[in-house]
Amino acid sequence: MTDDQKKQLQQQLWNIANTLRGKMDADEFRDYILGFIFYKYLSEKMHLYANSILKEDNTTYDQINDKSDSGLEMIEAIKEEALDTLGYFLKPSELFSAVAKKGLLESQEEHQDNFILDELTQILAHIEQSTMGTESEDDFNKLFEDLDLTSTKLGRTEKAKNDLISKILGHLDRIDFKLDDTESDLLGDAYEYLIGQFASGAGKKAGEFYTPQQVSKILAKIVTTGKQRLKSVYDPTCGSGSLLLRVAKEVEEVSEFYGQELNRTTYNLARMNMILHDVHFAKFDIKQEDTLEHPQHLGKKFEAVVANPPFSAQWSASSLFLSDDRFSQYGKLAPSSKADFAFVQHMVHHLDDNGTMAVVLPHGVLFRGAAEGHIRRYLIEDCNYLDAVIGLPANIFYGTSIPTCILVLKKCRENPNDILFIDASQHFEKAKNQNNLRDEDVDKIISTYQTRNSEEKYSHIAPLEEVKENDYNLNIPRYVDTFEEEAPIDLGVVVQGLKKVDQEMIKTDASIVEFCKELGIEAPV
Repeated sequence: MTDDQKKQLQQQLWNIANTLRGKMDADEFRDYILGFIFYKYLSEKMHLYANSILKEDNTTYDQINDKSDSGLEMIEAIKEEALDTLGYFLKPSELFSAVAKKGLLESQEEHQDNFILDELTQILAHIEQSTMGTESEDDFNKLFEDLDLTSTKLGRTEKAKNDLISKILGHLDRIDFKLDDTESDLLGDAYEYLIGQFASGAGKKAGEFYTPQQVSKILAKIVTTGKQRLKSVYDPTCGSGSLLLRVAKEVEEVSEFYGQELNRTTYNLARMNMILHDVHFAKFDIKQEDTLEHPQHLGKKFEAVVANPPFSAQWSASSLFLSDDRFSQYGKLAPSSKADFAFVQHMVHHLDDNGTMAVVLPHGVLFRGAAEGHIRRYLIEDCNYLDAVIGLPANIFYGTSIPTCILVLKKCRENPNDILFIDASQHFEKAKNQNNLRDEDVDKIISTYQTRNSEEKYSHIAPLEEVKENDYNLNIPRYVDTFEEEAPIDLGVVVQGLKKVDQEMIKTDASIVEFCKELGIEAPV
């Protein structure tokens, strides 16, 4: 698949998404367009799978008559296999193409009923219901709940709503997702593109569900360094799941994906994203709950742990957590007004002995005192888990302009006697509304981390003793000196310049006096 073909599909989908622009907020029409794309994906996946079963019968799934006894018998047999393999089921009449064509064809014949919204609502419900009592039930439960086809934002009348949805389905039906090309992840890439586009237009809300692609790439490359396969990857604040999927791109295989997300809509998006990227339902476990207050994966350890938690979020910091295995060994809890270190402690607890953890945090975690200073010191002095500190440029995240950093932690460090500091804060491309990390900026960070190279004004390998002398303050300028000396000033040249200015002022004053004489007015003193 060429880059031009990928860009073409991305642009086609974005143009269709813009059909809803102006009718609702970016995060609202995101739910509709991504939901419809997901329905089309499930439908085409079902169609291809059923056709493979029917190949010997010289027929296709959409040709089966679901009104006949033989047709119903055939459909029931396909359903049983589809639930085991795909995790869901669609009848031939429920396929995306059938609904899209019906809407468009009937809308051209005024004497016929062209209303498809009720049927579409029932189909989406049937997809979820088909999984009940199966292993995939949790992965499909209420997956389409944000696709409200009765919303007045789609139109003031039922006809207006129906016409708009029919139009969108018709546009999508004409696009070939090329799901039969097993070597390509064309649709997955396009889906990620759309999520990124919606994030750029969603302002502060974008931080709830999306980590900029280049930052995700850094985290993914760090936790997969030296590995071709991962037993498991975990993101305790997984948003749309994009970071988990990014990790999978850096290795040949990830056996299991785990994540937790607080926001219900974003949780649904994460599950859709997993399925759409062809991650089998048995390989991922995404839960919806508050990670700190109600963790859903206690007792599990993960080989790779990545996260972009909400910066300085509030949490209860209840004294009950002092007996929680995630926090008890530290003796102190992160403050209720800043949960940053609570997320770090939670992630460390779930990190396996052979694993690597990379987390994006605000700069304050590097130097704030009190309980945070105590936790930071414990992680370094008592545990010796901190492997690297990477400073990122300001204004590279959606919804906030603050500078951020990445902390890398390991329980079994290859370099237990020092900590690597990287200052990448000045390496970026300045854009109109947001700074961007270029490929070369990402490559430099990763190569410096992997080779553990010390470079003047960019990186420094600090012995643990040096960190101790700084009272476990990790503020990057303490370790990486980026001060640029100003060029020496030649005072002789400055004096000559001043003399020249004085001479020109004398000439100017004389000219003013002459003009005043000609005008017959008194010259200024």
